[in-house]
Amino acid sequence: MGHITAEEGHNLRNETVGRLRTLSHDLSNCIETIMQASYLLAQAKLDDNNKKWLDLVDKASQDAASINREIREILRSQTEPGP
Repeated sequence: MGHITAEEGHNLRNETVGRLRTLSHDLSNCIETIMQASYLLAQAKLDDNNKKWLDLVDKASQDAASINREIREILRSQTEPGP
């Protein structure tokens, strides 16, 4: 197995960060759809059991959005020039 040069390592890191950014963006779109659907469902007259399920989905989507924001912050920090 060959040795990876610093430049190759930097390029690999940039490719990985770029791919993770794309995935994070796609995840944001999915989460936004869930949040919008949750909001619209909240406008309906739901029985108590269904409201509990809706609250669970709403809380989970908000948590997922928060986690994804943290991931994006980490990825932003990776854009700083490396050695």
